[in-house]
Amino acid sequence: MPDTVSRLPYVPADILTPERDITHRHFTAGDEIVILKGVAGGQLWGETMTVVAPSWHTPTDEDGWRLRDPHGGARTYITGHPRYLVHFSRRCPDCLIHLRAMEDYLLPKLTGATGPVDCGWYALTGLNQLVHAADARSAR
Repeated sequence: MPDTVSRLPYVPADILTPERDITHRHFTAGDEIVILKGVAGGQLWGETMTVVAPSWHTPTDEDGWRLRDPHGGARTYITGHPRYLVHFSRRCPDCLIHLRAMEDYLLPKLTGATGPVDCGWYALTGLNQLVHAADARSAR
């Protein structure tokens, strides 16, 4: 993750991830994933984690995954919904399609960014549940 992250006055909403239809079975324990968070150097960037075990994603009341941050820290383990995750360790067609769609949507909107941009799509709850901004507002 970039050390210095800037915020632009206009940050585009992530309209693709909330509508993504990825099932719990798509990921397995041991998979390396990335959670896309913004743009750096003209490319998408995010946090890389390892899938650990199935878990319940309380904010959405759906199946989720317990994730481990390989760098450790205060939030070494978090739980995220499968639609937030993109395979990093292998080239799976579903994740590549989502990644390409995110690039096509987001990169043109942030071409003027001079440094890394965190789009602020995600937050962590007090229970270490990763929540997408669209899920935080939904009635799921």
